[in-house]
Amino acid sequence: MLHILIGTLIVLVFLVGAFLFYINYTDYLPEPMEELQIIHKRNRIITNQSFELVSWNIGYAGLGKEMDFFYDGGTRSKTTQSETRRNMDGIAAFLQSNPDVDFWLLQEVDFHSKRTYFMDQSIDIAHSLPEYNYVSAVNYRVPFVPVPLSSPMGKVDAGMMSLSKFTPRMSRRYAYPLFAGWPDRMFLLDRCFIELRFNMGEGRELVLLNTHNTAYVEDQKLMDLELKVIHDKMLREYESGNYVIAGGDWNMNPPGLVTTNGYGGHRFVENAVKISEDFLPTGWKFSFGKSAPTNRDVSKAYIKGNNPTTTIDYFISSPNITVLDVETIDLGFEHSNHNPVRLKVILQ
Repeated sequence: MLHILIGTLIVLVFLVGAFLFYINYTDYLPEPMEELQIIHKRNRIITNQSFELVSWNIGYAGLGKEMDFFYDGGTRSKTTQSETRRNMDGIAAFLQSNPDVDFWLLQEVDFHSKRTYFMDQSIDIAHSLPEYNYVSAVNYRVPFVPVPLSSPMGKVDAGMMSLSKFTPRMSRRYAYPLFAGWPDRMFLLDRCFIELRFNMGEGRELVLLNTHNTAYVEDQKLMDLELKVIHDKMLREYESGNYVIAGGDWNMNPPGLVTTNGYGGHRFVENAVKISEDFLPTGWKFSFGKSAPTNRDVSKAYIKGNNPTTTIDYFISSPNITVLDVETIDLGFEHSNHNPVRLKVILQ
């Protein structure tokens, strides 16, 4: 009996070791900065000074109102295939219903993942916006995520997309620092932001940054280390005379966050981490909707007024940009655990 137990233990240790070796060997290790391929659909230069942008974390069409998620304290690792398809169709319909948007900044787009039944959501999005140029960047590529043990997430290949009516001059992926140690880091996201650059004439450029910052971290010092990367990038670009807009899912409350109009009937809860008031010099603007949340708790299916909600999706713009309007578009978390945020600006 003892020999059987020892033999079983040796086999288990070997299998776990072999699995970790395989994951380590295939670990996605992006460079600090990488060029991204721009998919050109339409050649159009910028001639106007006013723009409309929308940032939306689409929750890989897997975190609709019916979903609870194990990372947030729920029990499930994915929704059904039919619900995933329904969510993706709803997301595509929203994209198509907003033709006035000049730039889309999207986060949590699945390219080929078990949790979304291996659909390539970038194709759905590109088909929904056929005249937009776009880029995509990977921030989550793992051949097999072994949790939860009862229903492992399996293969994940996902990232972000930035889409534009105009032709970018260049696009890059900038990596954020990794917080986790080995072996945890092999199964977590490799966070980043996407840069799009557009010629504006007279030696100036419009620089758009699409960010998706780290979640599930309550240590403000760690989050500040990550923020420093995009902070320094924004300041360098502005000091060079460029226009800068950064938007996305920051996974932190913005400074000065207050709610109005009863938060649309939602239950407001502050985030554990937030961007400090002195993050940027005077003149830089944080733009966020005050009358509705951008993110809901996914520990259980969505019930308005019951789930905790907060604002972690917003824009930051440089002093040479005037903000005309900003709003959170309250979709009731129907197809994603995030609501989109719309920003209207004019360049000075």
